[in-house]
Amino acid sequence: MTTPPSAAPTSAADDETKPPPAALPVFTDPVPAPPATTPRPESANPWTVTAAPVSQSASGGESDGPTPTDLPGGWESFDRRTSANQPTAPPFGRAQRSGTVRYAPDVDWDLVATIQGQVSEQLSRAVADNRDLSRQDQEQLAHFHTVDLIDQTMAQWANVGRTTLTGPQRAELARAVSDALFRLGRLQPLIEDDRVENININGCDDVELELTDGRVIEGPPVADSDQQLIDYLVFLASRSEVNARTFSEAQPSLHLRLDDGSRLAAVAWVSPRPQVTIRRHRLVRVTLPDLVEGGLFDDPTAATLLAAAVRAKLSVLVTGAPGAGKTTLLRALANEIPPRERIATVESEYELHLHQYRARTWAWEARPGTGEVGVDGRQAGEYSLMQAVWDVVRFNVSRVLVGEVRGREIVPLIQVTENGTGTLATTHSRDAAAAIRKLVTCAMQEGPQWDATLATAKLAESIDLVVHLELTGSDDGRPRRRVSEIVAIEPGDSIGSFATTQVYSTDDHGGLVPGVLPDRLRALLRHGFDLTAYTSRQEVN
Repeated sequence: MTTPPSAAPTSAADDETKPPPAALPVFTDPVPAPPATTPRPESANPWTVTAAPVSQSASGGESDGPTPTDLPGGWESFDRRTSANQPTAPPFGRAQRSGTVRYAPDVDWDLVATIQGQVSEQLSRAVADNRDLSRQDQEQLAHFHTVDLIDQTMAQWANVGRTTLTGPQRAELARAVSDALFRLGRLQPLIEDDRVENININGCDDVELELTDGRVIEGPPVADSDQQLIDYLVFLASRSEVNARTFSEAQPSLHLRLDDGSRLAAVAWVSPRPQVTIRRHRLVRVTLPDLVEGGLFDDPTAATLLAAAVRAKLSVLVTGAPGAGKTTLLRALANEIPPRERIATVESEYELHLHQYRARTWAWEARPGTGEVGVDGRQAGEYSLMQAVWDVVRFNVSRVLVGEVRGREIVPLIQVTENGTGTLATTHSRDAAAAIRKLVTCAMQEGPQWDATLATAKLAESIDLVVHLELTGSDDGRPRRRVSEIVAIEPGDSIGSFATTQVYSTDDHGGLVPGVLPDRLRALLRHGFDLTAYTSRQEVN
């Protein structure tokens, strides 16, 4: 047996009499400090299990262009693609999974926890001795220690006549330890499986997987107890590599972006069992032609209309139910923005990921507070969406994209559009007209100066187009996402009212058909709108 001189492993079998530590993931990278903030002190050790402090500055940053990796993607109709949306090669000591939604059923999770705890201690010492160890170096060192500990344990099992693990079983055990140390523990196989679209967890052993083919199947337990699941969520939130969050009895809800870009929402202490939902972003680097091919647009001409609207710097609002594809469409619309333009994205949790592959993109993420509530009703350390949008206004950006508008942040967003800057945003709504009425209510939350008349008038002047998405089931059971209407917004005949024009609507057969094109939108012809195809379809219908 050969071991590094800095950390000789001890046998996992020696600890069989000790209670196993909780099988929680330990991330190797500290929570990064945002620009212009004080970096973490050199003495801080990323393998220490204490929560990292949250910086008191806004989270943000600029991308210098495409990164070597991209998030995996694909709606159901894109699963067969082999383009830039495919995942990159797996990290050291790790085989790419294919078609599995669980670990092998005979994985000994107590043994995983024991080995994970020992390797974590050894890595902690190694990082303390060498702060320059990269993530890859740490994974290599962890793999070495894990394999050595497994070998020692198997040797001790053989000495006492206990059946040892086979080669594949040892590999699965090592993979589970690696997931616990560096990734998402027992959730990792579910996150990596391309068939899984959403993960719903109601307690440690009640796991439901929504697949891309429309099926809903039972998933494996993700922890040994509800308390272990809560401990896992607390640890995951505090050790986020991007923006640490608090999850406790005082703050019983959690909204978090996972390292692969998935969005996690969780509650505990206010429900009978801890509840978790993870929504995967399967299509990240996407274009409007991709969505046309995937069936989002029944009429490809509608996609040329939206592309031209973005190029003309019109403000477009995307609406629909949760899971209808609003964020995906927003990404595709953003792809139509000329590369020379500097844009800013503002989100409660990063979901657009434009800054990961598009140059001249500034990304801003809101942050919940963690301290006492001040006289203004805000918690210490809070950085709200509204504050982020106000700050973006003062930066030299030509476009502002808001991941989801759901409150007072609509007020500074209106100011952005009044400055002549085109905006793109999403909001939940049952249809286009209801979206405007909802945003009026959001603006009125700002105070008595924003009454319904003022808010309606401002929104009618600010929003040019509303694109509504519909999520339905198809004959084969697969979920179907489609554009159901595109509506032009303009001021109404009376003060404080708005008028809508159905540029596209849904016919009796469920297809997207052209309606009436306002004269002002005919100018989109010079930005690439296929007006001839639009008028031809009008005549047919």
